[in-house]
Amino acid sequence: MQIHNNTLIAECSAYDFKEMLERKKVKSWLKSVSAFANTEGGSLFYGVDDDGVIVGLENPQSDADFISETIKARLDPVPEIQLIPIEHEGHTLLEVKVKAGTLTPYYYYQDGTRTAYVRVGNESVECNSQQLLSLVLKGTHMTWDSLPTQVDASKHSFIILANTFREQTHQEWNDKYLESFGLVTPDGKLTNAGLLFVDNCTVFQSRIFCTRWTGLYKDDAISSVEHRANLVLLLKYGMDFIKNYTMSGWVKMPNYRLNLPDYSDRAIFEGLVNHLIHRDYTVMGGEVHIDIYDDRVELVSPGAMLDGTQIQDRDIFKVPSMRRNPVIADVFTQLDYMEKRGSGLRKMRELTEKLPNFLQGKEPQYQTEATSFYTTFYNLNWNENGRIPVEEVANRVNSTLEKYPVNEESSVERFGVNSKSFVKTFGDTQESSEKGSEIMQKGSEKKFGDSKNKSKSIGKTAQKIIDFVISDPSMSAETMAYKIGISSRAVEKHISKLRSMGILSREGADHGGYWCIVINPQTEQ
Repeated sequence: MQIHNNTLIAECSAYDFKEMLERKKVKSWLKSVSAFANTEGGSLFYGVDDDGVIVGLENPQSDADFISETIKARLDPVPEIQLIPIEHEGHTLLEVKVKAGTLTPYYYYQDGTRTAYVRVGNESVECNSQQLLSLVLKGTHMTWDSLPTQVDASKHSFIILANTFREQTHQEWNDKYLESFGLVTPDGKLTNAGLLFVDNCTVFQSRIFCTRWTGLYKDDAISSVEHRANLVLLLKYGMDFIKNYTMSGWVKMPNYRLNLPDYSDRAIFEGLVNHLIHRDYTVMGGEVHIDIYDDRVELVSPGAMLDGTQIQDRDIFKVPSMRRNPVIADVFTQLDYMEKRGSGLRKMRELTEKLPNFLQGKEPQYQTEATSFYTTFYNLNWNENGRIPVEEVANRVNSTLEKYPVNEESSVERFGVNSKSFVKTFGDTQESSEKGSEIMQKGSEKKFGDSKNKSKSIGKTAQKIIDFVISDPSMSAETMAYKIGISSRAVEKHISKLRSMGILSREGADHGGYWCIVINPQTEQ
């Protein structure tokens, strides 16, 4: 706490200012005490007006006694508080510091009714049924996904999970993992998390709604599909839909092809994983939504921040890892779909910034409302005038690039709508990959200032490595080797060659770092 020019500056993230103590309307401030105890704690400052100006209390000792007795009489259980008197230039104010509770929910009690409150932004609001259930689970030190059901695990199979585990980790599956992962109880019953991973998942809220909208708003839908399945399949279906309705361009570099995708594949993957893991599964009518527009991809899921704060007001590099569904999160970690340290928001931004066609202001954005979490990815090849021609993107990426015409045979109008927007500029990635490789191998023109020798293609394997780096800069050499079908040693040789050629570099540690395609920066004119 700091005082500047007779104005109080609170150092806690959750606080309320009260000019005086309301003795007849105790609910006005007891609901804040309940909300602070039910979330991450906070402070009430008495003797301070709404603007933070210190006005002082006439009888702070009497007010402190009344606050203490009223909290004991009207809150159940009684939260842990501190009453701290503060003197400033002849004025006395009082801080009521409420500690985050471990016995949630903390109820406000009046006339035979009990009401629990939570903090949403800078307001204390009454809990809805889902929030109350979450508080009950928190108070019993359990989470929804860890609760046992009465369903026998022996009546269900986990073939999809087992096969995905083998593919992702290159290790053999053991049915004993089901219990160690928290999907099956020691007495053979499925947990709620287990129900979400069985092959024939019937959990109603395990759904995603995918929509490709025409233009920039929710007007007409080009395609709309609903999927109900286990979480492994939902992730696959969601990513398949996004890849089908987003695009990627490419340009010719001296001896390789450079992909310029609309979005970072891995960043969107991290985003969808984040929404499937952290969504509130107690909301029966809720599901994850994937909405694709011309200029952005939006992911929406039920469930706001656990601590009641708003993510748009937080520094994402300082947001601690708080998992609403730790069992689900652990399974995704075991599948190598996410990292344990809970760095998803930061990683999405970093992955996007590694793309060669990234522009400042196009970072992923996060927003929370009372009961929803939003992640927005912006199209890197789109501006206020529509889709950016590939030549303009190329010039922005590298000032040494010349304006080569786009391969018209590999450029297609993907969706058959918005013909003015979807101009023949960006080639389909798969088709252009093959044709681009052929063009590279010819190497018959002196381009990019090379006046001595014709540029020689780096080869198909090295090109695949470059494509992997664009798709996922965090991909390990071992994973590249597995995907290509060659040894790790062979991949390391290609990487070493690309690094010696000045095409590839490494940022950060071997674990947790990123591969980067080295591009000459745009110079000032």
